[in-house]
Amino acid sequence: MALVVAAPPPRTVPSGPIRHPTAARVWAVVRLTRPWFWPLGWAGAAFGAVLATGDWLPAADALPATLAVGLVIGPLVWATVFALNDLHDLPSDRRNPRKSTAPLVTGVLTPLDLRRCARWCTVGALAVAAVAGTLFVVGTAAVLALGWLYSAPPVRLKARPGWDVTVNAVVVGVCGPLAGWSLHRPVLDYPPVLVVLGLLLAAALYLPTTVMDRFADQAAGYATSAVRWTASACHRAGLLSWTVANAVWLACCHLDVFVARDSWLLQTIAAPLLVAGYAGLTRRPSIARLAVVCVAFAVPATDFLLACVHQPR
Repeated sequence: MALVVAAPPPRTVPSGPIRHPTAARVWAVVRLTRPWFWPLGWAGAAFGAVLATGDWLPAADALPATLAVGLVIGPLVWATVFALNDLHDLPSDRRNPRKSTAPLVTGVLTPLDLRRCARWCTVGALAVAAVAGTLFVVGTAAVLALGWLYSAPPVRLKARPGWDVTVNAVVVGVCGPLAGWSLHRPVLDYPPVLVVLGLLLAAALYLPTTVMDRFADQAAGYATSAVRWTASACHRAGLLSWTVANAVWLACCHLDVFVARDSWLLQTIAAPLLVAGYAGLTRRPSIARLAVVCVAFAVPATDFLLACVHQPR
């Protein structure tokens, strides 16, 4: 007797795009904005505000503007920047194991979804920025423009070695603290040494991220800093930037550039530890290790702000 095996029923292939549940799409939009990056903007703005006022909390009349700044430099700006970045980085992200669960790679979100997100978050950022005044609207527009120049062709500064680092250093290291400062004091009064420090610190934190994505970017033909200069060169450049920043920071403390205090013992102990920690953690960088570097730096930064708050007014 011949064995008769029944043929499996034919699979029905959907003729249109897959419809994902609404909850999955909403969660995908949240992940698109990278909430773990929002504190970078908030911490910078808080530093600038406390340095400008000498108080931990804003005055009652400054509260609406402070909340507006937090909303803009938190979710709204990051959503716009990352939507554009993911949209134009798709060829690289498809080759990058670190981005395998990105909403655009998995198909939970479409390119049209990302364009809409960027468009509406841009409008929202500018509208909310108006609560903090015209100057903040101009600053927000400038940051959003830099985000577009960073990701979108034909300029696409992300694929221009050196420029990729510079854009991120300016936005995170300078614009963030300046946003908090500008709510309370004139922009031109912002200490120039803090501009230098912000650029050095943010550059040191961004360079390892180019190393993390080096092979995927190289396969996609993106000439980032790590692709052009090699991973070891980026590590050395980041370590040099971090070391110089900590040296300048320590000198400012001991020379009482911003505030006078009898002892800066914590700063003196922390500086070499921060350099050693950066050297070890960024040799094989990851987002988690960079987060450890940021949290470690927050310890002496908080100690410095404590001196500012307790300074006689």
